Amino acid sequence: MILHEKRTRPERWQTQRAALRHAWMVPLLAVEWVFEWLAYLLSRWSFLEVLEYLGSFSVLIAVIFYFSESGDRLKQKHYQAWQVINTAQGKGGSGGRIEALQELEGDGVPLVGVDVSGAFLQGIRLPGARLIRADLHAVDARNSDFHAADFMGANLHSGNFRDSNLSDSNLQDADLGEADLCSANLSGAMLDGATLDAANLGSTDLGKIDWQKISSLKGANIRQVRNAPEGFIQWATQHGAVTVETQEDCP
Repeated sequence: MILHEKRTRPERWQTQRAALRHAWMVPLLAVEWVFEWLAYLLSRWSFLEVLEYLGSFSVLIAVIFYFSESGDRLKQKHYQAWQVINTAQGKGGSGGRIEALQELEGDGVPLVGVDVSGAFLQGIRLPGARLIRADLHAVDARNSDFHAADFMGANLHSGNFRDSNLSDSNLQDADLGEADLCSANLSGAMLDGATLDAANLGSTDLGKIDWQKISSLKGANIRQVRNAPEGFIQWATQHGAVTVETQEDCP
């Protein structure tokens, strides 16, 4: 920022020249004397001061517009994230969907009905996400975090959720048939109406799960499940669950 101060009129050239002791400094003094006059004349020009104030005002206007348009920028960001997800629909690989989903969830956008079937989402972090009626069948979401996520009515059939955190999640009426939940954390999960037919529950943490109203778990492998609630193993076996070693057994 330019500081406007009252400048005194420069001394005459003859006066400054006479004060010099060395002749070789004359060119330097001449340049300095010219700039002193230029600064003196410009300091008396109010137009430059007005331009400076206008410049400062334009910065203020830009800041105001920046914040006033923040909502539009957020909408544009969400639109681009949804475009990434929808464009990659039905395709393998990530296709940027991990970042897009996490960005939307981080901004509190519901992911209700999202279709990421067959996608590679290994390591995704969506704690507390609203994934009601979402399609995640055949998804590869190993080592992911879905703590307290809402999967009510979602399709997780044949999904790979090995070593994933599904603790305290809502899996009511969800389809987990043939899902790989090996070493996953399902503690505290609500499973009313859930289908677990042929699912791999080997070494899965079932602590405090709400299991009494599970719809079906015929053929589900419950080998070495951890922290199973009292009565669950007997009930599951009576309803078709099995305890067998398979090539897909957990380490």
